[in-house]
Amino acid sequence: MRNTTVTKQSGKIPAQPGPREGVTPVNSESAAASAATSGAASAGAPTAAETVIPGAGPVARLGERPGERPTLRLRDAGPDDAPRYAPEWLELREGPDAAARAGELLDPLRIRLANLPGKAGLVIHDLGCGTGSMGRWLAPRLDGPQHWVLHDRDPYLLHFAAVASPRAAADGSRVTVETRRGDVGRLTPDALAGASLVTASALLDVLTREEIDTLAAACTGAGCPALLTLSVAGRVELTPSDPLDEEIAAAFNEHQRRSGLLGPDAITVAAEAFSERGATVRLHPSAWRLGSADAALTAQWLRGWVGAAVEQRPDLKERAERYLEERLEACRAGELTVVVHHSDLLALSRPTGGAA
Repeated sequence: MRNTTVTKQSGKIPAQPGPREGVTPVNSESAAASAATSGAASAGAPTAAETVIPGAGPVARLGERPGERPTLRLRDAGPDDAPRYAPEWLELREGPDAAARAGELLDPLRIRLANLPGKAGLVIHDLGCGTGSMGRWLAPRLDGPQHWVLHDRDPYLLHFAAVASPRAAADGSRVTVETRRGDVGRLTPDALAGASLVTASALLDVLTREEIDTLAAACTGAGCPALLTLSVAGRVELTPSDPLDEEIAAAFNEHQRRSGLLGPDAITVAAEAFSERGATVRLHPSAWRLGSADAALTAQWLRGWVGAAVEQRPDLKERAERYLEERLEACRAGELTVVVHHSDLLALSRPTGGAA
């Protein structure tokens, strides 16, 4: 983890500093308009940089390997690699993410943090922080001074995260932040020395088994708990239902497992990895529940979900195009609800050396 930057907080996500190649700025209104005007777009065509926000689904980029998912690319990445998540996508999902996270895991976490020896404040490492939504959700729910260390490969997202971080904890204590650009797949216990907590959101499912083992070893080796939220569970419910729902979902899940990534298997693998290293693990469901108020996010999610399924199974293309158009029409009319199942994981590692 290198390139550490300490930044003052403004509490607001800033405007983009400039245009980005292949990324069209999107807000709720423009996303809904895009959904309304492009329902006939091909579900499998990766020409849709203007209709699929990077992060929502497959988006073709120069130099990308065929079928590569738009993730943070935690491996084989150079310092100038194109970012894999657009701030617009992360902003669209922040509200549903916050509503979905399992608040039930916070009480056992607070008890552990309150009993940490010799701590004047909390040091929290947020892995793959994106625009910092985890900090904005969690910091105001924890008491005491907090110092957040934000990790991401993308300096552009780190900029967003740092300037939009919260200023105060639940009891009014000060919250400070620093950023570190680096590969979260290469964590070591030394990198987490002095950490009170490790957090991540929507990260586990884009890791390999080896990377999850590395993460679990680093957290348990440092003796700090980990709160890892919003890992995809591989189950989706659309109302009204359609005969193609299950086929699209199965193809999407297989797409999630490409290139050795764990996708919907990640939460089970992570629970086992932490348990094998002596941590007490708690799991709790954390589903997105998307209705008419979430039409912009639902439309983007649909395009990415169906697009990934078609990329995995090209034979679905013709049927999927009709399916997507019908689903987008229902979304625009406020007649579609979607439940996207996720799981949250709390791993309470055994403190080591009195300095968890």
